[in-house]
Amino acid sequence: MEETNFFERVYAVVRQIPYGKVTSFGAIAKALGTARSARMVGWAMNASHHVEDVPAHRVVNRKGLLTGKHHFDGTNLMQQLLESEGVVVKDNQIVDFEAHFWEPEVRK
Repeated sequence: MEETNFFERVYAVVRQIPYGKVTSFGAIAKALGTARSARMVGWAMNASHHVEDVPAHRVVNRKGLLTGKHHFDGTNLMQQLLESEGVVVKDNQIVDFEAHFWEPEVRK
């Protein structure tokens, strides 16, 4: 069996994030069985803008901060995309983060 590229594995998880929900870099890393690779998940998200159908705006840091927002076109695109899905953002942080958090299923 051919091993899938790590970035592609990250994108497969991100594509599963439901509309109006968010997850964290660390939660994705944990779901992939690479719990210490949250930073690599971040790198994958930085590169995702050239990949079709990856809702990168739904990935935030473990505290609900929009740490990747500077990788989106425009000044507030990440926030606007989240707000269009009903997620309230104040001062670059998701309001009621726990209610919007989606825990990816751990893959084996």
